[in-house]
Amino acid sequence: MDTTIPRRPSAARTRLIDTATRLFYEEGIHAVGVDRIIDEAEVTRATLYKQFGGKENLVLAYLRNEDEMLRAMFDQAGADVSDPDALVDAVIDGIAADIRQRHTRGCPFINAAAEYPDAAGPVRTLIDEHREWFRSTLEEVAAGAGLHHPSEVAASLVLLRDAALVGGYLDGEERVAPAFERTARAVIGGHRAA
Repeated sequence: MDTTIPRRPSAARTRLIDTATRLFYEEGIHAVGVDRIIDEAEVTRATLYKQFGGKENLVLAYLRNEDEMLRAMFDQAGADVSDPDALVDAVIDGIAADIRQRHTRGCPFINAAAEYPDAAGPVRTLIDEHREWFRSTLEEVAAGAGLHHPSEVAASLVLLRDAALVGGYLDGEERVAPAFERTARAVIGGHRAA
């Protein structure tokens, strides 16, 4: 049995990730320089390089942080809702809430992918892993609710979420979030057992 107590990240590391998350999401990864992150996080250059070794590792930490938050939201929904049909509804409601409240400038993973075109690079590899987790999790939720063709349901919901996050940024959440909910529920309804 491992009795090692997990170490909490240092305050400086947390500030760097929080600052990078805000700036990268609001302004774009390549548009934000290391000096600005250092200044706003109130750390030294040495601290950034000691914690991350460079900007790309900070980008990876930012995306891992986003991934961990989304996974935690799904875990919490699964813990709070035991009925499989209600879990499907909770997932749709959660995505709609994300469009309205949190990711108001598009999907952080799609945004990052646009800035990192090398499909074999570490940033895109992490994005691919996140997207595969998201798709497979939606497929598990759909299968648990007894929906026909759960992989098709998952693929449709991923597509709808991608479009809604981008559309919410461009057209406003008040127009896009209800359209996402309506369309997602239609997809679900079309795959329910007769």
